[in-house]
Amino acid sequence: MNLKEALEQLRKEEKRKFSQTVDLIVNLKGLNLKKENINIFATIPFKTKDKKICAFLENKSKLLDTVTKLEFQKYKDKKSLKNLVKKYDFFIASAHLMPVVATIFGKVLGPAGKMPSPQLGIITQETDEIIKQSIEKISKSLKIRVKEASIKSNIGNESMKDEEIIANISALYSAVINTLPKKKDNLKNVMLKFTMTKPIKLEM
Repeated sequence: MNLKEALEQLRKEEKRKFSQTVDLIVNLKGLNLKKENINIFATIPFKTKDKKICAFLENKSKLLDTVTKLEFQKYKDKKSLKNLVKKYDFFIASAHLMPVVATIFGKVLGPAGKMPSPQLGIITQETDEIIKQSIEKISKSLKIRVKEASIKSNIGNESMKDEEIIANISALYSAVINTLPKKKDNLKNVMLKFTMTKPIKLEM
């Protein structure tokens, strides 16, 4: 079934009292994930949800929650650090603070896949304009660490237009294919579902 038909089919299912998420499931094959470290980064055209973002900066920002350099010390406490990392989806940091960020926060941010990177989250200047650009980029980005032979990603919600959902799916699918070592040969199948529905197999 193609994307348009699959969405039409899913929209005919029983209506729920909330806006269901649209989930793309990509099942993989021929990968040894214990040896191969696969991280997928995709920029999608339409924002799927508001992400909670925190920044490590010299000075407080009015645009987002901030942990200033002066406050770094209190996160040497393991519990405070874990609570901080759990609370936010993404972290950004000022480039010159990255060595300290890596030392204090890296041991929890790293394994959680939330470490600021040059690709997403490291800023060169602490200006409102640059912080805004970083927030905008994060809101339209998906970062996926492949830990098992099945990737499940929220790609939108049912209140979005079909064209927007299809554009997001196409962007993520391309990013997945481009990241896989054997490209389409590592692909078992692709499925689409809403929160409460059964998955529908897609022809991509």
